[in-house]
Amino acid sequence: METATFPKIELIQVADVVAREKGIERDEVLEAMEQAIQKAGRSKYGQEHDIRASIDRQTGEIRLVRCTEVVEEIEDDITQITLDQAQKRDPALVLGDFIVDPLPPIDFGRIAAQTAKQVIVQKVREAERSRQYEEFKDRTGEIVNGIVKRVEFGNVTVDLGRAEAVLRRDELLPRESFRNGDRVRAYIFDVREEPRGPQIFLSRTHPEFMKGLFRQEVPEIYDGIIEIKAVARDPGSRAKIGVISYDGSIDPVGACVGMRGSRVQAVVGELQGEKIDIVPWSDDPATFVVNALAPAEVAKVVLDEDQRRIEVVVPDEQLSLAIGRRGQNVRLATMLSGWDIDILTEAEESERRQEEFRTRSKIFMEALDIDDVMAHLLVAEGFTNVEEIAYTGLEELTQIEGFVEEIAEELQNRALVYSEAERERLTNRRVELGVSDELAEMPGLTANMVVTLGENDIKTIDDLGDLASDELIEMLPEAELNMEDANAIIMAARAHWFDDEEEETGDGDAEASKSEETASETV
Repeated sequence: METATFPKIELIQVADVVAREKGIERDEVLEAMEQAIQKAGRSKYGQEHDIRASIDRQTGEIRLVRCTEVVEEIEDDITQITLDQAQKRDPALVLGDFIVDPLPPIDFGRIAAQTAKQVIVQKVREAERSRQYEEFKDRTGEIVNGIVKRVEFGNVTVDLGRAEAVLRRDELLPRESFRNGDRVRAYIFDVREEPRGPQIFLSRTHPEFMKGLFRQEVPEIYDGIIEIKAVARDPGSRAKIGVISYDGSIDPVGACVGMRGSRVQAVVGELQGEKIDIVPWSDDPATFVVNALAPAEVAKVVLDEDQRRIEVVVPDEQLSLAIGRRGQNVRLATMLSGWDIDILTEAEESERRQEEFRTRSKIFMEALDIDDVMAHLLVAEGFTNVEEIAYTGLEELTQIEGFVEEIAEELQNRALVYSEAERERLTNRRVELGVSDELAEMPGLTANMVVTLGENDIKTIDDLGDLASDELIEMLPEAELNMEDANAIIMAARAHWFDDEEEETGDGDAEASKSEETASETV
């Protein structure tokens, strides 16, 4: 039988046109056509046959063949043949070879042609999607320009030329609307491959979008002389950026503002009038927070590095300016610095300090049986609890004005007696509540905290492990735990759960191994 070939130079021309229009390789289009012809061939000669089609890349000739595999033992008598039978046809055949029988050309009927068209369209669409994903998967973080193609339920579909992207309603600036044909600039924040094809997600509210706009408007940022260290945005309303210059002769704030505000105004215009505060960056948190709270003036700051909290004291008349409308100024400063900011007026701060002074003085007077003068001196020196006095160096106490060595020793002895009695009281209370020794020995928990947990019916490390971090923080207000510390305590309580799982897995493996050995011996 002669090989079934017939000229189809038009196929090559069609493949060239489709490849050019869709931006994909010509070979991918031709492979789709081959699969379509192959499918039509199986429809005509039987789906059970291994029928393959190929198109000559130069002439466009189509070749249709049926393949039969040479095997040792037949599992499918239609697509397979034994070696003995195969060698009767061709002695040179070996296991794994294929016998190729040419088939006559197909006369495409209406249904076969429609099926072939659907296969080609599907394969071309898949190739186009694959090309889009490969092109855009590494472009996350870029700012792109596109044209609005359609708007549905507030979500904007943007034509980027070689792909479509989605600008969801929650990624648009407030009160911002687009119509078909509008030009739009946005930030690519995610590219995902999904069953319906690659999805490119854009944003105009992302902090990095503002960074990118400044990079385009300020040459010093593009060149790396100035760096934007942090961005905090209330999209469409107000934003703050922290900038630093690596060239002492260039003012980072002035460079970002530009001549008569030209550079910053270009960014403001793109962001629908969003006001932007440009803040000098500092590695010192206190300095940076003071800068970030501008235009409010700050009188004093107190840092708590363990809690990453900073207390800011402002003059009474500056309070509303520091907080900002609906708390916007302090909220943006918190986001920008990464520190929790508490704002107090000078009057509030003074009143709170006096209250703390009175409370601590009273504790020392009752616990150490001393007069108010000595208690005030201890508080003024920075002592916050009796245990600090009990275990501090004697020389530190003697440096306090009026504290001779004998008085310092007596104070320390009283503090030790009080601390031991308090520890014993807490231990007895813990035992009375039925709190386990394991829980009492947990790292990160003080005796006071353990008793408080017991009073809240948390009596074992399993009880503690079952808590959420916010529940633990709420249960121990006096401990002033942050989320990180609470997480660490709870994870330490849960650690033995994972050890138990490993032991069970190990026991299971050992039993399985033992069973295998027994089976081997039996055999």
